[in-house]
Amino acid sequence: MPATFHAFIVNKTEESFSAALGELSQAELPAGEVLIKVAYSGVNYKDGLASSPEGKVVVRTYPMVPGIDLAGVIEESSDARFRAGDEVIVTSYDLGVSHYGGFSEYARVKADWVVAKPQGLTLKEAMALGTAGFTSALAVHQLEKNGLKPENGPVLVTGATGGAGSIALSILHNLGYQVAASTGKEAEHAYLRELGASEILDRAITSAESKRPLEKELWAGCVDAVGGSTLAYLLRTTKYGGSIAAFGNTGGFNFSTTVLPFILRGVKLLGIDSVTCPMELRRELWQHLADDYKPAHLLSAIGHEISFEELPAALERVLKGEARGHTIIRMEKNRTV
Repeated sequence: MPATFHAFIVNKTEESFSAALGELSQAELPAGEVLIKVAYSGVNYKDGLASSPEGKVVVRTYPMVPGIDLAGVIEESSDARFRAGDEVIVTSYDLGVSHYGGFSEYARVKADWVVAKPQGLTLKEAMALGTAGFTSALAVHQLEKNGLKPENGPVLVTGATGGAGSIALSILHNLGYQVAASTGKEAEHAYLRELGASEILDRAITSAESKRPLEKELWAGCVDAVGGSTLAYLLRTTKYGGSIAAFGNTGGFNFSTTVLPFILRGVKLLGIDSVTCPMELRRELWQHLADDYKPAHLLSAIGHEISFEELPAALERVLKGEARGHTIIRMEKNRTV
């Protein structure tokens, strides 16, 4: 291991804010049982927030290395469950929030956060999925646990060009669902159809305010990566007994609704939290992502690889809503798998 290595470091004091590529030493890494040489990380909206002056919403302590997910090879382990050379995935928990995260060539983490990479995924594919893919897998899992089946009718995915939305769309298509997609990006319609969308709704429709507490029943289920007024629309238009898996807030934290979708149509609102998901379920979902959930166009359409030096520009794009799919950060030069 080199004496120092590259990392993206965010710092904030009462007088100043900085977010830039820098250097760390092993001694500066936080405590943990597992030291990982990071092969890839990914760019998430949460990482964009953590790298902005307003990052205190996300970041709990400074300085911080953002990056809420990583995939790599274990360099050292004091935990008997893992050995040097094991390929592993780490997402969520306190990573990149109060514990140095994936935007670093090396990361030291708690063993309880580590998932052995399943067969069927490369390290690069794991980060083409990342937290976005894991969250989408959890959303689909919860929808089916609450009765969603392909024969029940169409499923709507909002924010469909983003990382989580793109992967949710692809997973549902893999499983045989008729999937509709919502986006405000007309130029991305061909991309969404490539992933399996049979219908595309303009964001103006799904985010429109309405005085009607209930509207025509359209969707057997929904995956909502947006929140705000879009979630209110979904509640008004989900079919009797349908469910909405919600995890997004790019459309706002607040929304207005009534009790009528719940008491007249039996609609279920499912909160999706990927941060503290139990490890047994976490392993099960990663296995699904390596198997029946794995998107057909994961590296050809959804995942886009960039170099570590291109990270600052990618963080700006994700905050502006300009990103398509999921951006993969290559932490090591000339890595191909």
